[in-house]
Amino acid sequence: MEWLPKNWSPKFVAVDIDGTITDSKKQLNTQALESLKRLEDNGIPVVLATGNVRAITYGLWRFLKLTGPICCENGGVLWHPSFEKPILQANGDEAKQAAQWLSTVMELDPEGIESNQWRESEWCLNPNENLELIRKNLTNSDWSHLIALRTGFAIHLMEPHLSKGNGLEILVNRMGWSFDDMLCVGDAPNDLSMFEKARWSVAVKGAFDSVLQAADVCSPHPHGDTFAPLVEAILQARQ
Repeated sequence: MEWLPKNWSPKFVAVDIDGTITDSKKQLNTQALESLKRLEDNGIPVVLATGNVRAITYGLWRFLKLTGPICCENGGVLWHPSFEKPILQANGDEAKQAAQWLSTVMELDPEGIESNQWRESEWCLNPNENLELIRKNLTNSDWSHLIALRTGFAIHLMEPHLSKGNGLEILVNRMGWSFDDMLCVGDAPNDLSMFEKARWSVAVKGAFDSVLQAADVCSPHPHGDTFAPLVEAILQARQ
């Protein structure tokens, strides 16, 4: 299969974490990690673009010795060592309050997922909660301006301006890069905004239907198994 357009290769790569370099049980794919290291070793920065929190994303960034910035909480928290401090695009207190209120009008666990203890810009409910009812209740509440978005691992309550695409636009400008040089890989609806920005997008096998339809290439390999052949194609295209 053709992984890339002819006569083009990315100068940086944005990668989702959950469901993309991990499997459905949130286990990291070691071949994917080795492939990301290959990109960095060949001068191609890797950007982690995730709905996950900064603490978890930074740990992965550090241990893989990546050089690209990180886009956490769907663009809500942005960071690179060259920045004076992290960029926080929203305060998650309202989203947390909305979750607590929702639990008074419907059956719902307001504590949500475990990583909420580190969340800074949003709040995440368990993925099996009733999304349609959540959206309906929010519409008639003091938190009607918030959106609820389901990924494979959570329902995100967040400000409407937050997205991976929005966060990456800030990062790309700060780094002096261009979206014309960006390839991205993802699996869930929160990846669609970065698919729209990138020159080239890849959906892993098992991705949401909306993501498969939006991608330039649909991998025949599930989750992290996508990366070994994709990275090999990228490095071959640079020669």
